[in-house]
Amino acid sequence: MERSHVEGTWQKNRSFSPAVITEGAGKTIWLAGHGGFVDDQGRSIAGDFDAQTRQSFANLEITLQQAGGSLADMVTMTVFIIDSRFGDSFTEIRKEIYPDGNYPGSALITCAGFAKPEMMVEIQGIAVIG
Repeated sequence: MERSHVEGTWQKNRSFSPAVITEGAGKTIWLAGHGGFVDDQGRSIAGDFDAQTRQSFANLEITLQQAGGSLADMVTMTVFIIDSRFGDSFTEIRKEIYPDGNYPGSALITCAGFAKPEMMVEIQGIAVIG
């Protein structure tokens, strides 16, 4: 599968692409929302936005590996955060996750709450593998 990114102008500073183009055969994975209010050892990370964001990405990576892919295969994500003041922090963490700058398309939405009151972030998306 061939993939290209529309870089845009200001979007790169916010660690997302305005568009991702895929061509050729590939398997599309429609990812449900992934949060992370406990770490891999089952300890609560309630109240720690950065830890929850990293755990959410780790949980997405596990799901994508089960489908035969990785975070690099994500072409778009919808990100829900509990407070808009966490937007810059999310952006910086996403830059760590995608150090090559090949960012997925993205929306960043502030919401009033999640399925679990401990949650501060949830990420859903679409990946194209192969």
